[in-house]
Amino acid sequence: MSRREPHLAVTTIASILSAARRTPVALSIAGSDSGGGAGIQADLKAFAALGVHGTTAITAITAQNTVGVTAIHPIPPEIVIAQVQAVQSDIRVDAVKVGMLGDRATIAAVAEALDGLPEEVPVVVDPVMVSESGAELLAEDARGALVELILPRADVLTPNLPEARRLAGLERDFGADPVRLAAAVRALGPGAVIVTGGHADGTDLLDDGAGDPLAIPGRLHPDGAAHGSGCTQSSSLAALLARGWPLREAAVRAREVAAEAIRRGLRDVGAGPGPVDALGIAEHLEADLERGAAAEPEVR
Repeated sequence: MSRREPHLAVTTIASILSAARRTPVALSIAGSDSGGGAGIQADLKAFAALGVHGTTAITAITAQNTVGVTAIHPIPPEIVIAQVQAVQSDIRVDAVKVGMLGDRATIAAVAEALDGLPEEVPVVVDPVMVSESGAELLAEDARGALVELILPRADVLTPNLPEARRLAGLERDFGADPVRLAAAVRALGPGAVIVTGGHADGTDLLDDGAGDPLAIPGRLHPDGAAHGSGCTQSSSLAALLARGWPLREAAVRAREVAAEAIRRGLRDVGAGPGPVDALGIAEHLEADLERGAAAEPEVR
């Protein structure tokens, strides 16, 4: 099964919204970070900062801090599916962010869970492969399953440069061309690809098949704290899509949110790279969100 292209999915959502409003809801399907900097914890903070109620389906429990990951315990696949079904059957979701999956069994479970969601719900996939500290978070034999089962179900894929090169199987010098790299990754099945450039020159590239690729410049804050920045950017994107923002506007805003969260990052937390501070920007964002939102979810 393939997801629809994201700009079409978001347009469909916007077209059916009525004047009746309810709190927008996003679902994070990801791993738990005991240090509170990335994963589920980062996603919930970003959702809250953007005025979206966050729900979760935890795929793995990790023992980690700002220095490294010391243990990973996958959640049984049937429990991953049950979490998604429980949320959707009662609360309903307006957008999904998928993060750490870890192994083939979890990938298959998440693919099954995504198939149970309404087709118009946009799915943002952050292909988490390596942690900020360098720990491998995706088993080598699971990469093929990620490409086969998850990427075609993604409305938006948000790899960083190394992840995009791994997914596309491209050599480093070829992967230096962001336009060709994004196109190669998009050919794997996602509706759109945002190759995030925060680890290089700060520029992201969005290829959504709706015209020329969009370069998204971003501020770099080398003195900030960046642990959880990738999770924060992808979950911010999902939150904005849940609020009804069009993809291109949401991608630009999510990049700004991640940059500001890094700038405000908690450098005094832990001995390693400190966590970003997504909640610290909530007040700054509030008025802007009301001006920029295309629509809010209807009461269902």
